[in-house]
Amino acid sequence: MDVVLVFIQKAIAQGIGILFGATGEIITEKSGNLNLGIPGIMYMGGISGLMGAFFYENSSSNPNAFIGFLISLVCALIFSALGSLIYSFLTITLRANQNVVGLALTTFGIGFGNFFGGSISKLAGGVGQISVAVTASAYRAKIPVLCEIPVIGDLLFSYGFLTYFAIVLSICIGIFLKKSRIGLNLHAVGEDPSTADSVGINVSKYKYVSTILGGAISGLGGLYFVMEYLGGTWTNNGFGNRGWLAIALVIFSLWKPINAILGSILFGGLYVVYAYIPGLSRGGQELIKMLPYLVTIIVLIITSARSKKENQPPASLGKYYFREER
Repeated sequence: MDVVLVFIQKAIAQGIGILFGATGEIITEKSGNLNLGIPGIMYMGGISGLMGAFFYENSSSNPNAFIGFLISLVCALIFSALGSLIYSFLTITLRANQNVVGLALTTFGIGFGNFFGGSISKLAGGVGQISVAVTASAYRAKIPVLCEIPVIGDLLFSYGFLTYFAIVLSICIGIFLKKSRIGLNLHAVGEDPSTADSVGINVSKYKYVSTILGGAISGLGGLYFVMEYLGGTWTNNGFGNRGWLAIALVIFSLWKPINAILGSILFGGLYVVYAYIPGLSRGGQELIKMLPYLVTIIVLIITSARSKKENQPPASLGKYYFREER
């Protein structure tokens, strides 16, 4: 029982960062944009949040955890949104290739994170010495009283703020996209931008806002990994392939944020299950880590074969809209 409980906790902990990335990318793709820069944006969100907290804690004689929390959160949102703004300008206004720009953004974001992570490490006294434990304590604080309930407390109430925020945010966005006028307009932009334009919907505005907002949310996945999962420390290339798993989760969840919640826990479990299988070689571990991608491919094949419109990607995904050709 203890092993099962620990495994579920690890699956949730691994999945939340992926959930942030997937939720942000779902919003982006609903507008017809395909942002392959999500892995890089997650790095930018993580390192910028850490930098904000680091400079605050080292400039104050008595740092406050809540203030550090706010500073790191704002820094992560700003830098993630800025990366998405650059992507939006290049792909929407200048009509650059979305795949190329996205991959370039991922390369830049990873380099950005590793460069500044190494730089802060030197300022802190050497490699591996980065720590913002005061700020991280605010992110890792458990729900009082409830977390002490046997079994249930550990399973449901022993996580930090960003874990619960990710779940609530995904539910709210799922409802918003399906029920609100703005959500329906965004759906129209992603399906047929020329038709949406003809009825007075500002296509460029919707694409810009959804892509920037989606990037900001994705950046919180990096912040979660640094602050809540790692406890306020930084490791170069420490995110692994979680950013790509977030993009795979978008497909697995059929572009529905609420589906992504359970999908993220499944992906998180598949990501760590190798540690619970005795006798696995290094090669075997890597094969096990491929399972989320394999499951995604299977889901994609099945949904494509069924051809249900509600389970398909936005019709204009990855395509450019030229208003003069309307």
